[in-house]
Parts: sequence; structure tokens; C-alpha cells
Amino acid sequence: MIIPIEYYLILSAFMFIVGVTGVLIRRNAIIIFMSVELMLNSANLTLVTFSSYLGDSIGQLFVFFVMTVAAAEAAVGLAIIIAMFRNKTTLNVDEINILKW
Repeated sequence: MIIPIEYYLILSAFMFIVGVTGVLIRRNAIIIFMSVELMLNSANLTLVTFSSYLGDSIGQLFVFFVMTVAAAEAAVGLAIIIAMFRNKTTLNVDEINILKW
């Protein structure tokens, strides 16, 4: 049984929409961070889908680069979130205004 390409693309689009909705609606820094990761994973799913559909491995190579960037972003992003929480004792992005004078 072969799963059609449309199913993967619909799943990827749904994941991306959920990620964008999480970034735009939620005010918690951790939720926003997880939504960005969800959008990166949906892009990875699209790359792997087209790579498999076209029979070319270039898309899968791009996925490894995206995963590397996502891992670095996770490490740096979590460190920034922890530093902001220690400074302001909140994760609400509306209350964190450390760049203002």
C-alpha cells in the first residue's frame, strides 16, 4: 500500500498552520518556541516528501542541515528563555521588555 503524496503535504500544511497559529496567538515564550520548532518540522516533512517523490536525495540532505540549525536554535533559544525567566520571573512575552530603557 503506497500513501499518496497529498496526504503528506496535507499533514505538513496542517502542522505549519498549527505552528503559525501558536506563534501569533500564544504569549508564552515556551509555546512560541515549540511552535517555531513545529514549523521547522513541517518544512522537513515537505522536503522529505518531495525528495522521495522525485527520487532525489537532495531534499533529505537539506533536512539534515535544517535539523542542525534547529538543534543549535533550540540550545540558544532555551538558554535565552532561561536567562529571561531568571531576570523577569515570567515567560509572558508581553511582560518581558528588557530592550526598553
